[in-house]
Amino acid sequence: MKILVLAGGSDQAALIDELHRQGQNEVILVDYFENPPAKPHCDRHIVASTLDVDAVRRIAVEEKVDLITTACTDQALLTVARLSEELGLPCYISYATALNVTNKSYMKRVMAEHGIPTARFRIAGGPEEAALGDLDYPLVVKPADCNSSKGVRRAETREEAEKALVQALELSRTHTAIVEEFKSGDELSADLYIEGRTAKLLSVTVSEKRRNVSSFTITQSRYPAVGAEERDSITAIGQRIADAFGLTDTPLLVQMIRNAEGLWVIEFSARMGGGTKYRIIELLSGVNIMRKYVELVLGGRPAVNPHPFEGSLRMNYVYCNPGTMAGLGGFEELKADGTIADYVAYKNAGATFEHSETSSDRAAGYLVTGATEEEVLAKQERANALLRVTDPEGNDIMRHDFKLF
Repeated sequence: MKILVLAGGSDQAALIDELHRQGQNEVILVDYFENPPAKPHCDRHIVASTLDVDAVRRIAVEEKVDLITTACTDQALLTVARLSEELGLPCYISYATALNVTNKSYMKRVMAEHGIPTARFRIAGGPEEAALGDLDYPLVVKPADCNSSKGVRRAETREEAEKALVQALELSRTHTAIVEEFKSGDELSADLYIEGRTAKLLSVTVSEKRRNVSSFTITQSRYPAVGAEERDSITAIGQRIADAFGLTDTPLLVQMIRNAEGLWVIEFSARMGGGTKYRIIELLSGVNIMRKYVELVLGGRPAVNPHPFEGSLRMNYVYCNPGTMAGLGGFEELKADGTIADYVAYKNAGATFEHSETSSDRAAGYLVTGATEEEVLAKQERANALLRVTDPEGNDIMRHDFKLF
């Protein structure tokens, strides 16, 4: 089978490896970078943007591919669903459904119509719509159709909201933005699998973010996050989402806020979480979700049997001060001595860093596990002190100042 994989990050590298493991598949990678992390894993790499539908269509037709797929990314999934439908290729999700679960304006409307708990919001198609009526500050402004938290800003005043709205509209390909009331509380990231039409909860982590900044930089995913009663409530919300959007046989990522008022859905997508989340899901549920996902995209209907992990876990994301990455230091050594359980490089040598705001700014991530919270906290403190990202002159540009929980 000849398979076209869209996007070339570390998650897609794992996807390609699993596609090769499950059959004699030829995998062609499409990514606009010359040397994306997934390039060494594929059979061939074609440089093109996964969001350029015409270019991807041309490649798919010329190569006579049997399947187009991706993993762990929203906007490439929309391209996959659209072209699969146009070219008569198999896909686990229809284009209409993919649009509903990747475009936040569609998503918010359907959630409101079906009583799924979410913050009050407005859909804005122009900066003149910054007169936001009865919405209470602070607000969150975001493009309707961007990945990696691009353009997502918190606004304390109308002036800040208007500025953030202009930026969000510029980043949105549909020139549409969402403005919603900010909900304080813990941000939860829940991964489920919709088996048939039944929602099964795989894992829930708390997403820790930088404090007192206008952007939403996730620095860490931590577990345990919820108790048995909240797991049941999250599963019920996942089921309501599946029912409202007609989801069947699909992974489902749900981001939500937990506070004294309850659980509030921020957004969701019919995919696995990115940033090596597939590895966390396997540890926390016993389900090899990447393997199950490949079974799904190859035409199967996999079943899952999750069971909660007894222990503690942290996935810490590595960001950098401005500079150019030459390599990683200390990661292999700390993995060998058991301080870290695993790590992944999200960038290759030569990558440049200008800021530390979105998931696309991450240089690497490292996983710490243990039987107790105390064990994990000691390990990650040691790791943060010894790990480094070096520039061509040997200087450490890794940011060690982000608080670890």
